[in-house]
Amino acid sequence: MDPNLSTLTLAALGSTALAGMAWRIKARLDLSRAKHRSLAGHARMARRVAAQVPFYEFDETQFFRSDGAPDDVVQRRRTSFDQLGRLYRERFAETRRLTDEMRGSVSDLQFTGRYRVPYPYGRVVRDHLGAGSFLRASEGVTVTDLDGNSLYDLTGSYGVNLFGTDFYKECIAEGEAQVRDLGPVLGAYHPVVAENVRRLREVSGLEEVSFHMSGTEAVMQAVRLARYHTGRNRLVRFCGAYHGWWGDVQPGIGNPIAARDTFTLADLSDRTLKLLGSRRDIACVLVNPLQALHPNGSAPSDSSLVDASRKAGFDREAYGEWLRRLREVCTERGIVLIFDEVFVGFRLAPGGAQEYFGIQADMVTYGKTLGGGLPVGVLCGRAALMKRFREDRPADICFARGTFNAHPYVMGAMQAFFRRLDTPEIRALYDGVDARWDGRARDLNRRLEAEALPVRVAHLSSIWTVTYTQPCRYNWMLQYYLRAEGLALSWVGTGRLIFSLNYGDADFEAVAQRFVAAARAMNEGGWWAHKGMTNKAIRRQILREMITARWRGRGTVRPASALPVPAPAE
Repeated sequence: MDPNLSTLTLAALGSTALAGMAWRIKARLDLSRAKHRSLAGHARMARRVAAQVPFYEFDETQFFRSDGAPDDVVQRRRTSFDQLGRLYRERFAETRRLTDEMRGSVSDLQFTGRYRVPYPYGRVVRDHLGAGSFLRASEGVTVTDLDGNSLYDLTGSYGVNLFGTDFYKECIAEGEAQVRDLGPVLGAYHPVVAENVRRLREVSGLEEVSFHMSGTEAVMQAVRLARYHTGRNRLVRFCGAYHGWWGDVQPGIGNPIAARDTFTLADLSDRTLKLLGSRRDIACVLVNPLQALHPNGSAPSDSSLVDASRKAGFDREAYGEWLRRLREVCTERGIVLIFDEVFVGFRLAPGGAQEYFGIQADMVTYGKTLGGGLPVGVLCGRAALMKRFREDRPADICFARGTFNAHPYVMGAMQAFFRRLDTPEIRALYDGVDARWDGRARDLNRRLEAEALPVRVAHLSSIWTVTYTQPCRYNWMLQYYLRAEGLALSWVGTGRLIFSLNYGDADFEAVAQRFVAAARAMNEGGWWAHKGMTNKAIRRQILREMITARWRGRGTVRPASALPVPAPAE
């Protein structure tokens, strides 16, 4: 062989290899730059860090002075805490008793009970401020617990409760009456399905529909079909967004196995759009419109409320423009754009977030509110993307099944939901909905500011989150003062307040008064009395505690169960 030819061949191969290596390095760099800089944007790193966080808990002394507060402030806190503990034991006695009885048998209760507050404070709080997790009744905008306490409902049933519990009770009753003769027959469809499909096509602007048992399953099927039809494997989700609890869309903390085909990219980022426009392996992009309230941030929860760094704020114009640019890139690159409206569906507008932002997605998932109060998941999509088989390859299919999909009782309640959605009474709830909730948020913030209380609210329509203007390690305590004032919150505490749209002005006024009263009581209790700390200083303090706990082993303090139980009130 000609030596010169051999040398040229080797040189060409070397150049090709170097070019390929350079391309891979650039692609990797572009991907890294498109991720959000926080741990939430780096799923694998977040899982590694989470695995190293040590457990420790405060004893009775450290619980009240974990921020280094002076003795007089500590005493104010202890006195207020003791009073609050007595109130909880007396007012919520039966609800707490049954919750404690069932906790050892219900894993969900164990999880939610443990993650209501930052974990070093958890045992003391569970021992003294448990309000319980059982309810007896609902009516209007209130719920009633086992002790007969009537509480204004700010849980929203995790997004289900859009028009009020009475609305959904009526949907379920009407639906049951419609399908009673067929009963729980599965496989075949009840005729109400035909009307539901017609309405779903209208509201989604898409051609085909499939029914599922939950929003998580609907998202799973959307991603599976996108991969099937594009022949690509990569999935893009945005930093902080929630799309159900299955592995590919929850690649960070909470998923025991790394999701290797999932990219978690920064929301509202030009670098993200650039990356999407340059790659050929991305099957779909998932958008949860709820992220407009806290872009690149996970769902707020008081379990991680260690300082005052929680941020939230909604800019409809900016987020709408971002979605339009994202739509353009996905169209150009043949990427399937999926709107996950399981949480916000029909809350922002009768046609959902697509109508609200003026964007047409390729696929949309719905759930929660759509079932008329019963569990359901729905996927709507373009016909070309929804087909589960290939005409020319009969063995190449995209399988999906579900025994209870399109259950007659669920379909009956859904039909009732859609029929009521068209009534003048329900349509009136959408008239001026943004202005109404904007005004309510402004009014509450003015009241809080007027009393110099370090609490504010941010919102996306009727979905609210509480933020704090003063760095403090005890901001999470507000949830317990709110409960004492008769406001029911979900297990994430002040991170998410969800109002049903049937809240009238008088109802909201009652909530606002109780909210301010709760913040006032917390302030008088001394929890915000120790000023001068910064968020950075608090995080450094917590880091030192973790390092000490890791060095010493499990825990750094005496068990918090040693805290004396205050005597009952006379």
